[in-house]
Amino acid sequence: MFAPIRSEYVGLVAETPLPSPAPALAFDVGTGTGVLAALLARRGVARIVATDQDPRALVCARDNVARLGLSGRVEVVEADLFCEGRAPLVVCNPPWIPARPSTPIEHTVYDLEGRMLRGFLRGLAAHLEPGGEGWLILSDIAEHLGLRSRAELLVAIDEAGLKVVGRMDARPNHPRASDAADPLHAARAAELTSLWRLAAA
Repeated sequence: MFAPIRSEYVGLVAETPLPSPAPALAFDVGTGTGVLAALLARRGVARIVATDQDPRALVCARDNVARLGLSGRVEVVEADLFCEGRAPLVVCNPPWIPARPSTPIEHTVYDLEGRMLRGFLRGLAAHLEPGGEGWLILSDIAEHLGLRSRAELLVAIDEAGLKVVGRMDARPNHPRASDAADPLHAARAAELTSLWRLAAA
């Protein structure tokens, strides 16, 4: 249920330079499968606390972490967004479309009224160590569908007391992006997935 079907966001986390010096601790907010937590561990982050509030996601993430032999470095905990404390790196890949999910699987795609996105932004500064970075991985598909504007995202970042210190983009590599018969072809063809590097303003 939580298997990633898009790989661009994983590539962005794999390729974006880690803050210097390399962080000894990172938070993965809304971990889902635990794929980003595992990736950060493989990149050399000594300890990752991965949070989720969905019981099935927690089971899935713990199982994946154990299978990869990373249980000693990745702690999976139940939390609504953030765990306690601060970290030099905080990562979040929220659902990309601000709409109401109607099935359990749709919670990985739809974020009603942008609750998770806005909650992450509002809480990020309080959970970053001085000089730390927050990585927000977000597709702009909602912008192409008229569900959220870029201006609204930038205002939300600013109102949360954050600033953008960098951004990396990736084009979609799934077959539907080039399928002209897809009803959402125009939006999918224009879509970018971005890793926004955020810091306290």
